[in-house]
Amino acid sequence: EKNGINVRTSKLTDENELIKFKDLKPDLVIVVAYGQIIPNSFLQISNLSFLNVHASLLPKWRGAAPIERAILNGEKETGVSIMKIKNELDAGPYVMQTRIKIDSETNGGELKEKLSILGAKTLIQSIDQILSKEGNFIDQNNEEASYAKKIEKKETRINWQEDAKKIILKINAFSPKPGAWFYLNKLRIKIHKARIVNLNGKPGTVLDDQLTVATKKNAIKILKLQKEGKNIVDAADFLKGNKVSKNIILN
Repeated sequence: EKNGINVRTSKLTDENELIKFKDLKPDLVIVVAYGQIIPNSFLQISNLSFLNVHASLLPKWRGAAPIERAILNGEKETGVSIMKIKNELDAGPYVMQTRIKIDSETNGGELKEKLSILGAKTLIQSIDQILSKEGNFIDQNNEEASYAKKIEKKETRINWQEDAKKIILKINAFSPKPGAWFYLNKLRIKIHKARIVNLNGKPGTVLDDQLTVATKKNAIKILKLQKEGKNIVDAADFLKGNKVSKNIILN
């Protein structure tokens, strides 16, 4: 609207929308972050391709939460796939993929931003290839497919009985939203950054006065956290206004 582009918002299940859509006589249809199923009545229009920008290297991580699942799984790289939509979840052939590294400190928000920029560039390159008849679609190998199911609320709670490495991956995957969290004095506290420390103790136990917490294997030192309803702060600033005694057990 800001750029004078005609915008219409409606449900694709509306019969009139299909008529209006056909009247546009599109050469190509681009779908980005559209959380609905495209009806077959649209997909079956002859000589028309629907392209989707998906935030993974398909067939890995088909589904709703590919960014978070890639980090949770400890992947070293991910990327974007420009794929043709078919009547099956993220299973269509892709015309282009671009890769990006995931390092040990990359969080979900940062990766989403990087993939957004990368996805836009890759999409433009893909459109150019398709319209110039140079683009080749590659079928996915369904036997190599993995699925990135939607993040459930119960997954975001930190379980101190898990290894430090697994907890760090959870913190990274869910920062800044929805946030990996624990309870302190009945308040929900989100951890946004932490690192592994070579210390051991009963899982959930605070080992020092610097917010180092024991896990099943090793410990994590909390570096950035957020009290419910408050801003993200460094651990040192948090401790100035919140007493966290050594040897207490977090849950």
